[in-house]
Amino acid sequence: MLEKLRQFITDVVAPDATADQKFDDTGFRLAATALLIHVISIDGAPSKIEQDKLHNMIETRFELDPGTADRLIEAATLVEGEAVDLYHFTSVIMRVVDEPGRIRLVEMMWELVFADGKVSEFEENVVWRAADLLGVSARDRVELKRRVAGDAAETDAIA
Repeated sequence: MLEKLRQFITDVVAPDATADQKFDDTGFRLAATALLIHVISIDGAPSKIEQDKLHNMIETRFELDPGTADRLIEAATLVEGEAVDLYHFTSVIMRVVDEPGRIRLVEMMWELVFADGKVSEFEENVVWRAADLLGVSARDRVELKRRVAGDAAETDAIA
């Protein structure tokens, strides 16, 4: 059963990935997506706004078509639901993604935190812990938060 799930995830996530993007049986995109799902799920069921923002991010950042993004999110949701901590995801990302990529991932987490206009202490804490495990400095984490919060405030003012 577990092997079938792994094969499904491999087929969805990395059918044409390069060797340096692969890890274990899956791909860094699965780990990153599971981490992002954890961020939007930490304070309860994700809102429609958070789900839409996540889907848009996955399509755009990973250059996936909508159907592939759906399958990746579905697979990552399963994996995230079975995880006991963030280390499983962050350790994979640390092995595969360079520092600018890890900083970008933390920025994506902040974008999801601010997507619905409500920032909970749980969301802030999970981004702090993930950023620490990803080797992103406290200075960078705080700067990213300020920048994303400013962008979110500007978007709200325009709307």
